[in-house]
Amino acid sequence: MAYRTQPQHDPYSPRSGNNIYPDYPPPSSTTSLAPDYPPVQQQQYHGQAGRFQPVDNYDAQSSWETKSAKSFQSGFASSQTHLVPHYEMNQVSSNVPPVPSLPYHQYQLDYPPMQQLRPGVGWSVAREKLLKQRAVKQVELQQGNLVLDMQAPSFIVPKGMEGNEEMTKLRYTAATCDPDDFMRNKYSLRPYLYSRHTELFIVMTMYNEDEILFVKTMNAVIKNIAHLCSRSRSKMWGPNGWQKVVVCVVSDGRSKVNKRTLQVLTLMGCYQEGVAKDTIGGKDVTAHIFEFTSNVVISEKGEVSKSACPIQIIFCLKEQNKKKLNSHRWFFNAFGPLIRPNVCVLLDVGTKPTGTSIYELWKCFDRHSNVGGACGEICVDTGKACSLILKSPLAASQNFEYKMSNILDKPLESVFGYISVLPGAFSAYRYKALLNGPDGKGPLASYFKGEEMHGGHSQAGLFERNMYLAEDRILCFEIVTKKREGWVLKYVKSAKASTDVPTTVPEFISQRRRWLNGSLFATIHSTVFFWRIWTSGQNPFRMLLLQFEFIYNAVQLLFTWTSLANFYLAFFFLVSSATSGQGSNNAFNFLSNSAGQDIFEVFLKLYIALLFVVTVCSLGNRPQGSKWIYAMCMILFGLCNIITLWCAGYTVYLAVPHTLTGWENFPNLVKTNATFRDIVISLAATYGLYFISSFIHLEPWHMFTSFLQYMFLLPSYVNILMMYAMCNLHDVTWGTKGDNGSAKDLGGAKKVKDKNGKEVLEVELPSAREDVDQLWNASRYALSVKPTEEKEHRDAATKQADQDRNSRTNVVLAWVGTNMIMILVFTSNIFINWVEAHVSGTDGSFNPYLSFLFICLAGLSAIRFTCSTIYLLLRLIGL
Repeated sequence: MAYRTQPQHDPYSPRSGNNIYPDYPPPSSTTSLAPDYPPVQQQQYHGQAGRFQPVDNYDAQSSWETKSAKSFQSGFASSQTHLVPHYEMNQVSSNVPPVPSLPYHQYQLDYPPMQQLRPGVGWSVAREKLLKQRAVKQVELQQGNLVLDMQAPSFIVPKGMEGNEEMTKLRYTAATCDPDDFMRNKYSLRPYLYSRHTELFIVMTMYNEDEILFVKTMNAVIKNIAHLCSRSRSKMWGPNGWQKVVVCVVSDGRSKVNKRTLQVLTLMGCYQEGVAKDTIGGKDVTAHIFEFTSNVVISEKGEVSKSACPIQIIFCLKEQNKKKLNSHRWFFNAFGPLIRPNVCVLLDVGTKPTGTSIYELWKCFDRHSNVGGACGEICVDTGKACSLILKSPLAASQNFEYKMSNILDKPLESVFGYISVLPGAFSAYRYKALLNGPDGKGPLASYFKGEEMHGGHSQAGLFERNMYLAEDRILCFEIVTKKREGWVLKYVKSAKASTDVPTTVPEFISQRRRWLNGSLFATIHSTVFFWRIWTSGQNPFRMLLLQFEFIYNAVQLLFTWTSLANFYLAFFFLVSSATSGQGSNNAFNFLSNSAGQDIFEVFLKLYIALLFVVTVCSLGNRPQGSKWIYAMCMILFGLCNIITLWCAGYTVYLAVPHTLTGWENFPNLVKTNATFRDIVISLAATYGLYFISSFIHLEPWHMFTSFLQYMFLLPSYVNILMMYAMCNLHDVTWGTKGDNGSAKDLGGAKKVKDKNGKEVLEVELPSAREDVDQLWNASRYALSVKPTEEKEHRDAATKQADQDRNSRTNVVLAWVGTNMIMILVFTSNIFINWVEAHVSGTDGSFNPYLSFLFICLAGLSAIRFTCSTIYLLLRLIGL
């Protein structure tokens, strides 16, 4: 086993002062040290010699094979079912771009048949065998750190490539430092050691996502990289384009990672059991870093096929669960200074970009040198034949919301040059635009400030802590207002990606709580500090555009703040005006002449009661503990909106002329008819704009599949989501809970002296490659067996807390609700009219309830007086 040492040139020597940054090898002066496709002279790094030496050449075609409409070409046709075009999301183009095969088709991977796995030898058995047969070895420290080169499973090494280190050996690094100190502790990465220029650095963040979501995102990324390699006429890309792309997978918490997802990574060669350690020389490991150049594509069922191109992968498995922002700090602050990419792409596991989306994002940066960040179109993964939005009104409403944001909001902001938020699920940044200034202040410093604020030791106020819940909004503002650099943000319509959305009420409310609170306070922050655009280095015309956009955002902020009142007042005035008249002027005259007033009163008081219920539930309950109450409130709010829309439509019908001559003098109609001017035009400007803009963008389908669901749930977006968010301003977490400690079950590496007196590490490592191969085969078999579905259960303490809060809420609702119902019933016009019609000999001021109340009070007083008198008499007679 070859272990690396640093090259003769020390990359960690300081350039000047205390600035400890490595000298990034300029691509123009250094030959690429990895094998080329089509190949030139291969070179392999020999750590002991301290230099790269050539190895044997191999033959390959000098041109691409015939292009195919399939995602990847392979001799294993049966394993391509997860990559055929219908696997694409419904709302984006199904025209999969042609992807060529690499010119090493003769170097097939040697996959064993699935049936060769011996019965009874499952994954757990194979893992236990590997761990038991590990041998204790002494390993030299590399710059004081543990760095291991482990043999990859023989099945995934292409024939004829056995001498290529990055495709035959898995490099493991045990990091014992904070990500900010990664370089100071002289850790390194393969792309740096190979002196490769990295154009694209892609990060995939995950927590406990299963293998289905992981494979969906990873295979989409592989397809995008294959597309880059297929662009043979590009000055940047081409057959060797994969060498300019590094994919970094960061998993948040070793105890939280999905075991089946680890099995997928094992099949790809990016992870091995029995290698990672808890402690190194008495220091706790903070992250386990695995590096491998993989040549395989894996399906969620364990099907293995040859990739269209090699993929450089860094798998960073964090020891503790420290949330997504910490994962990004590993990506930007630990790996970024070594990789030195041009463009960084951010992806969440579960988000699936289309086959050319990453290229489309990169092209925006390549064409416009002043673009500091860009995002594509995030679509809802609607399922096969839009099955999800047909089954779930909640998913359909979010689909409409996403589409209208991509049609109206993002293009508007892109024209101005400042997009308020680049979604963390799929966005890209120019690395240079993210870097901090010499004083340590800048976009990345502001971006990661939120991690410290939510760590429990910050003295920041509630405003700041809520503001940094929307860390991506802060990052966008910091890039655009970065002093004297003049960066802008762009929206790239052609870069599309699908993502999963919450389909249950508790998940939906919890997600939007963080979004709404973070966006509200981040928007206030950017509005208050709008003057920073005047020092950002923008040209005068761009400054005026940005100034106009900040004014526009301030107006939007005002309407967001007053949205609760605005929605209620719209309901009140539209319904009251449509039900106040008699005969044909009453929107409910088809029921009876007086039905309009009764319906208005019932739904008005229902609306107020719902606000009261939502307020009480939001003040202490988790959505998971009151999901049925929230669901019922959503339905009742939807009924209120149906009444509102009916009244609005009826008002419009009465307001518009019913003859052609009435439309002839349109300006006079607008001037003289206030109802037409205020209601008809405003409704047409809102909902008409939805239809017109959707058809202009040639994307009208959401208007037919999701518009009605969105309108039904619109009051809940305002009343429930806003109410819950504002009632939980004190909750400044990202919503993930769990054990943040280390498992301490991997064993450690002890520092000892070898026979020459040199300090080495003593570690347990797998001793036989056959054990690694058997575990790889067992992982493949384990993925082919579908796991039994397990419902997510709350732990006992959380369940008890939810029950206690829910019981408290029920008592409060019963107490106040009973009193509210009595007030509403006995003061209603329905009750008063009934009394006047059915109780004889009464006037308008008479109320039977008051009479009943007075009689009861008099009766109770009489009983008290009688008992008091009896007691006094008994005392007088001595009893």
